Amino acid sequence: MGLSHAYGPATEKSAAIRLIRDAFDAGYDFFDTAEVYTGHYADGSLSVNEEIAGATLRPIREKVIIATKGGIRLGENLTVTGNGAPEAFRKSLEQSLKRLGVETIDLYYQHRPDPAVSPEIVAETMKEFIKEGKIRFWGVSNCPREYIRRANAVCPMAAIQLRYSMLARWNEAFFPLLEELNIGFVAYSPLANGFLTVDGKSERKYAGNGDFRSVMAQYSPESQKKGTVLLDLINRLATEKNATPAQISLAWVLAQKQYIVPIPGSSKKERIDENAAAYFNEKEVGNAVKDSGLPREEIFITSKLWIQDYGYDEAKKGIEASLANLD
Repeated sequence: MGLSHAYGPATEKSAAIRLIRDAFDAGYDFFDTAEVYTGHYADGSLSVNEEIAGATLRPIREKVIIATKGGIRLGENLTVTGNGAPEAFRKSLEQSLKRLGVETIDLYYQHRPDPAVSPEIVAETMKEFIKEGKIRFWGVSNCPREYIRRANAVCPMAAIQLRYSMLARWNEAFFPLLEELNIGFVAYSPLANGFLTVDGKSERKYAGNGDFRSVMAQYSPESQKKGTVLLDLINRLATEKNATPAQISLAWVLAQKQYIVPIPGSSKKERIDENAAAYFNEKEVGNAVKDSGLPREEIFITSKLWIQDYGYDEAKKGIEASLANLD
């Protein structure tokens, strides 16, 4: 995503293709994109993430898993509008297939729910796509638990995609449902959009210009100040384990459940290699956080601020459930 979308000017196309190939060479074989992941290069021309991913991955198609998302449109001021109507989804899918240059998408998500279209109708549409061989599996992103249950009853899902990291733990409330229905959890922003990768000694500021971090709650001055408790813990563990903060944060995500797959992103080769090396002693890191003495409320503090800013009812429920069932 970040090569084209949400992190300022897009990475130049040939450099972006080289980075995706570098990721494959480093051991990554699961690549995630979306129809709305677009942005602009420094010269003002359009960057389309699906086209970049397709150009890179087609030569190694049989060795990788390609996931993309449809069913939303981005409006002004970062507003998101869902469109889950069958005819709209079919148009989105056909366009994604064309941009990627593939005959079949391995995992296709509904990016956001559409209040005007029931989950049963969306699931029926996905069932048709699977029968036609246009997608292999399907899932949803950022949908409530009841929505998942209803849709899964019509056409079983392979995975859902939600925000999850040390900083954003409210979606742990989904774990029982996923285990009941045998659905995987793809964790986006496992590094909290870079928040969990530094020492927290200095405040970070991001200008607008297409960089979504400029409006993200964890980068508010108050959140950054309160987040230093968690960052201090991560950095202490990194020193003890001869690792980096990013590696500790990813190892922690991996330690939580076997069915969680984090999808960190980066526009720098050194970060890609660093993240790939996080697959070590996940349980040891998880236990170190559990036994650290850090109050759960401190880990959640910025999540609570995020909820206050964005009003996620599901997040509130998730925090309450997690606080009632400590590690």
